[in-house]
Amino acid sequence: MTAAVEAAAAELPGVTTVGRRAVGRIAAQAAREVAGVDPDVQVDARVSGALTALDVRLPVRYPLPVARVSEACREHLVRRTAELTGLAVSRVDIVVSALNAEVAVATRIP
Repeated sequence: MTAAVEAAAAELPGVTTVGRRAVGRIAAQAAREVAGVDPDVQVDARVSGALTALDVRLPVRYPLPVARVSEACREHLVRRTAELTGLAVSRVDIVVSALNAEVAVATRIP
């Protein structure tokens, strides 16, 4: 029965479109999955057919190597965005928007 349902679903006409805003939010969440990236990521996506281009504003934790974190983020964005949206990523432009020092929490011993 499952094979019949899958065959019927494959024959249904229609197109699924993922909007640029949704792609941007998905990509921003994917960027947050990368070690060394702070949560204030902003992504602007442009969608053209089955392709998307991403402009990323990336806050990186200091003192991590900016180039290494940026490249890891770029690779992760290409893979995860394609996986989650079905769109091929044609380009990922990254601007490091901030270097945020990790704040040590001071504790007082009474």
